Amino acid sequence: MPKIDREATLQTVITTFETSPGACEDLMELLQQAYESFVRHQPGFVSAALHVNDAQTRVANYSQWRRREDFLAMLRSSEMRRRNREITALCRSFEPVMYDVVATFD
Repeated sequence: MPKIDREATLQTVITTFETSPGACEDLMELLQQAYESFVRHQPGFVSAALHVNDAQTRVANYSQWRRREDFLAMLRSSEMRRRNREITALCRSFEPVMYDVVATFD
């Protein structure tokens, strides 16, 4: 489970996917399969969460990695490149962006 903590020295990645209601469920299945069988087993993976908006037109993926390099190595692997081609077919767009946590509020 992701833990958002300003003091943590983790790399946060938020990826947003734009899709259609008809493709959203298929996209979620692909993303879940990717995490179950590949992503979560990669060096440096800490945690992730998938979120879907009410209209099923957007998916947000919040992931945490030990280091930026760990995320980039996973993203550049032949296995993830293959999976991203499948994911791309179900999206209008998707964009992974790296963030630093600067503040949290309880």
